[in-house]
Amino acid sequence: MTRSTAALVGATGGAGTTRLAVELGATLVRDGREVAVLDADFATEGLARHLSGRIDPDVTTLLTEDGTLADGLREHPATADLAGRLELCPARGPFERLARAKTADAAQRFEQLLAEAANRFDHVLVDAPPVAANQAVAAVTSAERVAVVAPASERGVDAVQRTRGRVTDVGANVDAVVATRAGPEHPLRSADAAVPTSDATTVADVPASAPDPETTFAPAVAHAAEVVFDAELGLEFEEAGLFDVEVGEFVPDALS
Repeated sequence: MTRSTAALVGATGGAGTTRLAVELGATLVRDGREVAVLDADFATEGLARHLSGRIDPDVTTLLTEDGTLADGLREHPATADLAGRLELCPARGPFERLARAKTADAAQRFEQLLAEAANRFDHVLVDAPPVAANQAVAAVTSAERVAVVAPASERGVDAVQRTRGRVTDVGANVDAVVATRAGPEHPLRSADAAVPTSDATTVADVPASAPDPETTFAPAVAHAAEVVFDAELGLEFEEAGLFDVEVGEFVPDALS
């Protein structure tokens, strides 16, 4: 059964959660779906880097002041010509407002934004930090699915176990684990999906999974999207070299 909302929780800093959120969103858009990504990682403001121009209001404004979800959404320019639609609701604001956006009251407002987005989009992704702040707790307890994102390393193995415990502590469950930077023999063998590195190394080149998908990277992202949302995509991939082109059969190499 396809789920419409999913929280991507970074098991550790630098896991590639923001990049993965954009890549998953672009892949779903390539399949003709309408997708929103909400930023809950206020400290890094990573999602804002995928947009140009003024971001006002941002998601923290919506959580602490007036404004509707529609006010904070921005279409991702790289996916404008695809079959679906990808819109981002990033965080970018002064420290004082970022701090207020982490309160319990703001977390309740975040839950409302997520519910509103679920009514407007086929899928909603939350770019969430490690579960140590109110907005991260709101994300994992209100989303239908929770996916832990971790680097495919020994550090990632330990971080996944720690994150599972924290998610359980707040009354939620981990539905999937996505490994990033995953080679064929990576130690995070319990991962439900693994995403390799990409030739795209700058924000300007992201997403690499669409509109001109990379041969080995895009199938892995598509499989991760299926795992995260418990969904089935109708995408096809050409010239996969040593790997099968069907979604879900990709054996990963390494995510930047």
